[in-house]
Amino acid sequence: MSESSKKRKAPSESEEQDHETENGGNDVFTSTQQRTQSISGNRALDELASGQEQQIEPAPPSSQGQPIRHAPAADLPDKNESKNPYDNLRYCIVTNDGKEDSLIKLIGLKQLFSKQLPKMPRAYIARLVFDRRHTSLAILSTDPEHRGTDDEIIGGICYRGFDDMRFAEIAFCAVSASHQVKGYGTKLMNLLKRHAVTEGIEYFITYADNYAIGYFKKQGFSKNISMPKGRYNGLIKDYDGGTMMECYVHPSIDYTRIPEMLQAQRDFIMERVKLKAKSHKVVYEPLPQNFQPALEGVSRANEGAARAMAIPGVAEAGWTMQDLLAATGSAKDGDRQKNALKSDLLAIVRKVDEQQFAWPFREPVDTQEVMDYLDVVKEPIDLSTIDKRVREGKHYKSKQMLFADLMLMVNNCKTYNDDSSTYHECAVNLEKFIVPLFQDK
Repeated sequence: MSESSKKRKAPSESEEQDHETENGGNDVFTSTQQRTQSISGNRALDELASGQEQQIEPAPPSSQGQPIRHAPAADLPDKNESKNPYDNLRYCIVTNDGKEDSLIKLIGLKQLFSKQLPKMPRAYIARLVFDRRHTSLAILSTDPEHRGTDDEIIGGICYRGFDDMRFAEIAFCAVSASHQVKGYGTKLMNLLKRHAVTEGIEYFITYADNYAIGYFKKQGFSKNISMPKGRYNGLIKDYDGGTMMECYVHPSIDYTRIPEMLQAQRDFIMERVKLKAKSHKVVYEPLPQNFQPALEGVSRANEGAARAMAIPGVAEAGWTMQDLLAATGSAKDGDRQKNALKSDLLAIVRKVDEQQFAWPFREPVDTQEVMDYLDVVKEPIDLSTIDKRVREGKHYKSKQMLFADLMLMVNNCKTYNDDSSTYHECAVNLEKFIVPLFQDK
């Protein structure tokens, strides 16, 4: 997000906007005058009606609503081929179609998101989860005692698809506390991607806070938005402090079989290597404990390389003294120093990027929206550009050079924005954080 883009704050608990937004965002049309239809034996729905100020009426069945469904047997991996961790996974796709079973699962999802996302207003979560335009994927417990209860939901993702633009926005993603660090987060996303292919979805977009960026990166999301802006502009909201991330869904990949695909590729490459290489045919005896190579006439600086060349198989593999010397001595020391500096600079950039007031600086300013920006700021710079320079390893020769770019970034923001603006305040706070990082360095 650029430091000049306009933001809308996430909805607060007191907001009761019960109208449908013109831009098709995530505000859901509900009415405080509507009443929840009673469902016999549905204790969870009664709890929702008594615990929320605005009650939600289940949508009547319609051709647009999709009933809850489990994965068809034809879509599941063939158990006779290989053992896949998704084979025994119980999950479903659920929408608000007015059916009792669907509503029970939606209430369980609402409870899960409310517990795992405590900063998100509960009324807002309920509006989106029960909105007929939203779809949810839930992983279900296999314990029979949990059937039909809130504990049946292990994890879930709620999203809204925009069929005409072939993308979907992820609203909520959570795994229950008792099932975290067990791989369910990855399984959720892979199942969602596989299901997205059947709906013609090409991209997923979401706004991630600082705690969720790492998770979404592991699932293939990136801060670089490749989807044309015209496809999502005006359809989704901007959030203060959130980082927009995108994931491309390849239509030919079964994301539930990625480990098997990678193993098959490794096996294929190794088979091709064996057609040319001899390393799998020639096996040398282990070196004796008193192995002492002949080092007559070798200088002390070259002893390490000479010892390595004396090991049976090293020369036969194509190594030379020049190759080994290039990997040791002064050349190796120079690479070590360069890598150490790069690691230090990346750590500093990461710390800066993780600050809550760093959100205006994460991406370049969109000069097509802010037409006069380059008239005021002559040397634009942002965290993504700085991170790219650090990773390339050619631009920064010292930490002071990084400090100069970070301060340029801060001063650019203070120069362009008024003292009373949010962006100027973020720049001041970020400067207070940056300066101590470079003291005595």
